Amino acid sequence: MEKLATVNFQQPELISRRQMLTCSGMGFGAVAAATLLQADRLRGSDASVSLRPDLDALPRAGHVPGPAKAVIQLVMTGGPSQMDLLDPKPVLNARHDEVYEIKIDAFQNGSKPNKLLGTPFKFQKAGRCGMDMSDVFTHLPQVADDICLVRSLVGVHNNHTEGIVNLACGKMFIGRPTLGAWISYGLGTENQNLPAFVVLRDPDGYSTSGGLMSKSGWMPALYGGTEFNTRGPVVDNLRAAREVPAAVSRTNLEFLAQLNERHRRQFSDDLELETRIKNYELAARMQLSATGVLDLAGETEATRRLYGLDRAETASYGTRCLMARRLVEQGVRFVQVFSEKGQPWDHHAGLEKGLRDMCRKTDPGTVGLIQDLKQRGLLDSTIVIWSGEFGRMPVAQNADGRDHNKRAGCMLLAGGGFKRGFTYGETDDVGYTAVQNPFSVPDMFATVLHQLGIDHRRLVYKHAGRYESATDDVVTGANVHSQIIETPLRI
Repeated sequence: MEKLATVNFQQPELISRRQMLTCSGMGFGAVAAATLLQADRLRGSDASVSLRPDLDALPRAGHVPGPAKAVIQLVMTGGPSQMDLLDPKPVLNARHDEVYEIKIDAFQNGSKPNKLLGTPFKFQKAGRCGMDMSDVFTHLPQVADDICLVRSLVGVHNNHTEGIVNLACGKMFIGRPTLGAWISYGLGTENQNLPAFVVLRDPDGYSTSGGLMSKSGWMPALYGGTEFNTRGPVVDNLRAAREVPAAVSRTNLEFLAQLNERHRRQFSDDLELETRIKNYELAARMQLSATGVLDLAGETEATRRLYGLDRAETASYGTRCLMARRLVEQGVRFVQVFSEKGQPWDHHAGLEKGLRDMCRKTDPGTVGLIQDLKQRGLLDSTIVIWSGEFGRMPVAQNADGRDHNKRAGCMLLAGGGFKRGFTYGETDDVGYTAVQNPFSVPDMFATVLHQLGIDHRRLVYKHAGRYESATDDVVTGANVHSQIIETPLRI
């Protein structure tokens, strides 16, 4: 902070506003001045995404040009087991069935004996980088040289709902905007006929609390996720129940737009009303574009096989991954893909069978997505995130399962300028807790936003009288982990 000059009260013309506030009110003026200066900085006149003064989803540039333009988040709800998939622990295997000397903070019943459980899988070196991967993955080794493996993901709570909300919002408190909402608020969408944030869930249902991952929180609903279906109508309630002639429909929409605009002018401060109007306008445009964008009939047989659409057990998730590629290709900023309804990675018992089943169902789609983006020249500008809400415990639960673990988990990052074939972070000898380069969800937010050209501290929204940032870094301590980035930006 610059040093303030001595104030001469005999020459009032020399007193600046900042100096006057600093010297008044027994120091409270300095606090007020700092607040005003902070607001001035946030409201800078540069082409930044600090504040979006108008309610719209028009495309905007970041604070600086970033390598990434879009994000695809693959959500493996339930908590994939790190020591069985991506974080080999020879000590854990050697000590199988021994009582662990540290009392594990088990979340559910069944882990009381505190006996270590070795993995039933073998690990192998994958790619030129030699990344360690479990043999339960049949396809992932093919893209080892394209991904960044984070082994030190840390959470805040061992319960699914809190863990999922944390993964979505950067905190475990319901009500904050999700990562997709921040990105759609900050950057908008490059295609005004499609939402900035699209959700692709299992058509049979969400995971537990999975619906919370697409909320806009205290931002206008315009920035929240829009569900697209992989079965039946692409978007629910997009078309009328009975056919209406095109001319009649157009006239109705034009008349509705006039009524909406008149109502909006009467209640200009009602953001909820304006959001509903914007959403209706978007729905009208989507009638012409959404169905065509997600029509997979034109995809080649080779592409369909790449995503696993040729087999019943892989077709559902593979279809969502293929739709995600088509959406970012059309300018959508953030696409969220859920692996399956319920908590499919939540293996409190039957760990070996459960992991084999889930990897068999999702591995082709995940790898197909990364390979397809790469061959189309889209991987450099698209970030792919793969993770659950937390990891698992090193001790046995119900003999052949593992309980939830907020202290350690794994995350895969691909594309968008992240280092390729790189392993980051470390856990202790049995995989219980991160001991090197802990990587929190707010850290993930900060680092992903950085790759989109956004300073996470300057992407703000005014809520309840204060400017809330995307990561609330003062509280969360969020930082950009430049070690996993090919070329860090100067933001």
